[in-house]
Amino acid sequence: MMAETKESELVEEPLFIWKTEDVYTNPTEVKMSQLILPCHANHRGELSTGQLLKWMDTTACLSAERHANCPCVTVSVDDIDFEHTLSIGQVVNFKAKVNRAFNTSLEVGIAITCEDPSSGMQWKVCNAFATFVAKGGKGLGKVQLKPMAPGTSEEQMEYSIAAERRRMRLRHLETIKDLVSSSTIQNETNSEEYQSAVPAGKTRVESIELVLPPHANHQGNTFGGQIMAWMESVAAISASRFCKGHPVLKTIDMFHFRGPSNVGDRISLKAIVNNAFKTSFEVGVCAEAYHQEVWDRKTHINSAFLTFVMLGKDGELSTLPCIKPEPGDGERRYREASARKKIRLDRKYIISCKQTEVPLSVPWDPSNQVYLSYNNISALKMLAAKQNWVLNCTQNKAKLFTLEEGQFLSFKVEMSVSVNVKQVFTLLSDMSRRHEWDSHYQKFELIQKVDEDDVIYHVIGPTHSKGSNFQDFVLLASRRVPCADGDPYLIALRSVSLPAAPPTEDLVRSEVLCAGFTLWEEEDTQTRITYYIQATPGILPYITCNITGLSADLCKIIEACHKFLEQNKDMANVAL
Repeated sequence: MMAETKESELVEEPLFIWKTEDVYTNPTEVKMSQLILPCHANHRGELSTGQLLKWMDTTACLSAERHANCPCVTVSVDDIDFEHTLSIGQVVNFKAKVNRAFNTSLEVGIAITCEDPSSGMQWKVCNAFATFVAKGGKGLGKVQLKPMAPGTSEEQMEYSIAAERRRMRLRHLETIKDLVSSSTIQNETNSEEYQSAVPAGKTRVESIELVLPPHANHQGNTFGGQIMAWMESVAAISASRFCKGHPVLKTIDMFHFRGPSNVGDRISLKAIVNNAFKTSFEVGVCAEAYHQEVWDRKTHINSAFLTFVMLGKDGELSTLPCIKPEPGDGERRYREASARKKIRLDRKYIISCKQTEVPLSVPWDPSNQVYLSYNNISALKMLAAKQNWVLNCTQNKAKLFTLEEGQFLSFKVEMSVSVNVKQVFTLLSDMSRRHEWDSHYQKFELIQKVDEDDVIYHVIGPTHSKGSNFQDFVLLASRRVPCADGDPYLIALRSVSLPAAPPTEDLVRSEVLCAGFTLWEEEDTQTRITYYIQATPGILPYITCNITGLSADLCKIIEACHKFLEQNKDMANVAL
């Protein structure tokens, strides 16, 4: 006979262990895994991109709402590059977390990977960044969001760079317009090949969807992921009409939601091939809503641009015919597609440029100026966020740190100065005066003022190379004021190449991969200055052999900078 168990002795074991005290988990992190079933796949047995976008948007929205503690709606999704396709039977994994919250919007980063259950192998599918806005109840409008507190060095880096991504989003349309109006896009409409091109009108697709309750989110609005899926579907039909086959989606330019739609609305979807290149082509999609209250009036709710390729039987890219745009708006879309392609290629070149190869500098032109500025600032932020800096020496008011990573050696010099941070920012932003405190830069010549925050200089200074006394640089100087309280002021430098400043025989052309200042306000009249420089492979042997001498040299320069700021603090123009 079993002994009687007392009620107080019953202990309910937990079904799951969510986390341990030793493991940090971001409170906004959301993970979701989905088994790819036949109902999720296309005719080739591959996961439908529309379904992938729906899952992605769901995961990101859940993460956003964990931080906002209220309903959130999708505002935009940044460009997406798809690296791999996914097949039936595989598992797709999503991980989303909030990178940064601004006043009423927040950025969510999403990492998507694929897993083969039979082998256990995993590989990257894509990364994405989505922007959400927190919404209150009916009539309450946008909600003021609480700040985001990064918990790790990686999160601190993403938090910092999120401000740059936001800046790029706000300037995206302006960049496209400027590039289309410039002469950098060649007009191909007179070529013989163009005259025998496929008329764009033959690729036009129009469809309409009724928004039913299953298509709506928990607020009664049409689910953003569903709209993106519908847009991808009509784009694929347009693409197949052009290439007379089954194309593969490679990239999606930014989705931007311009307004909501609701259950009962009709969503009108229109797609057309905007332009075709040698092995890829762009399809433009427009989504408009006819609201049930006023059927005779439509609202533009979204536009997107999707790039497809056509694969042959051997898996190689197929050569494509040209497209003949429709007159008027069709010609505008044709030129805009060329501009977007140029921006994509420039962006990929900047990212894929191998840092161990010379030249390191990237050609500058109007098509990539926004992304180069973003890359300049982001590189400085990433260098500043690195861990394991080693204190090399302390000399008077300066501390010098070093960091070895692979073939690179980075330096960080810190000091505090009794000058207001805005005055320091103004003085150090004026590169024409840098020779007054830094002996490495004897002459700064202004080549081009790109805008209020970006300037290109030709710089001359002494060289470490034998057989020459001077070296020169072409530097893009980018500066930023804080995006929010607690952010630093930034001044970043990196090399670019420019036809207006070609290399010359009497000077050794050198390059700067990443350098600059972060300025932190400690008190009203106290600023903490940190100077960073990353040694490029060309001068690394010299630095390695003369690390002691260089350390002393950098400390002397930062001390001279300290003296320069103290002497000129009353002359600085603080109007930024």
